[in-house]
Amino acid sequence: MSTHRTYTIIGGTSGIGLSLARKLIERGDHVFLGGRSPERLATTLTTLGDRASGRTVEITDKTSLRDFFAEAPILSGLFTPAASYQTGSFTDGDITTSEDLFKAKFWGQYWAVHAALPRLAPNASVLLMSGAASVRPIGAPAYAACNSALEGLARGLAIELNPIRVNCLSPGTTDSDLWRNRPQETREPAYEYWSKLCLVQRPATVDEQAHAALFLLDNTNMTGSTLFSDGGYSLR
Repeated sequence: MSTHRTYTIIGGTSGIGLSLARKLIERGDHVFLGGRSPERLATTLTTLGDRASGRTVEITDKTSLRDFFAEAPILSGLFTPAASYQTGSFTDGDITTSEDLFKAKFWGQYWAVHAALPRLAPNASVLLMSGAASVRPIGAPAYAACNSALEGLARGLAIELNPIRVNCLSPGTTDSDLWRNRPQETREPAYEYWSKLCLVQRPATVDEQAHAALFLLDNTNMTGSTLFSDGGYSLR
């Protein structure tokens, strides 16, 4: 690798992670990407060019995370937006929408940071990702609790890992691949509902969320903070 900074994004083959990877490369940095699908990862690396490298990783598997970071260079930053989960009501008592949700979104990011520690530069920046339901839940209490836990984790890690900085990005509904791959009859009502709930009256774009992520990675006076990039949803 060159003397330029290198950032790892687990979940860097789509959505906010991919948009951030493009921004980092455009300014001259390198990215070491993690993705679940070998085919998608290969296509993404080809598209991004010679400043991008990476390997497959499963964020819910500690061995996979260990092997992933064993091949990583020294890192200036880590972003962990990768998670695949389902949400649901408390009364359903569904393991998938409660315990499995935490395994994917909370424990996945928790152990990703732990596995990355030997590769993080002393002045590195770690960025977790939660969601605005942490402060304004509408149903799905396990999901709200998981997001709150991630924001608490960022604060706790900021204290223990200093001078490494640790922050959390809390996005609202975003017009990403996740939503675009859902049926229109599901996506459009969700977008309309979100537009009524937030102040900017529309979902965010992935570029807007990636810009917020880049700010948190770069700002050397930010640590232990949560940035709500939610269009004012958390204010209403």
